[in-house]
Amino acid sequence: MQVLDRLKQSQAEMTAWRRDIHAHPELGFEEQRTSDLVAEKLKAFGCEVHRGIGRTGVVGRLQIGNSPRSIGLRADMDALPIQEANTFAHKSRHAGRHACLRP
Repeated sequence: MQVLDRLKQSQAEMTAWRRDIHAHPELGFEEQRTSDLVAEKLKAFGCEVHRGIGRTGVVGRLQIGNSPRSIGLRADMDALPIQEANTFAHKSRHAGRHACLRP
């Protein structure tokens, strides 16, 4: 199966992950729930997971064979300390915190 087909099949599940993170925003250095979720998903994808980078950071390493080549991806996990004005179902459930993820 092609990668694009696999991604399309996982679209609903990935949307649910994004909405869950959006609904449960955590401020900088408090992202325990979010980092737990990210680490869990990385492990499920077969990555070697390193935790506690800068307190709540997570690094996933995927190695295939003996190749020294690698690719790095970076993403922020922390929310902003502002009141969210959105009204959709997955809006922030924590007053005064807003996760800046696309609705």
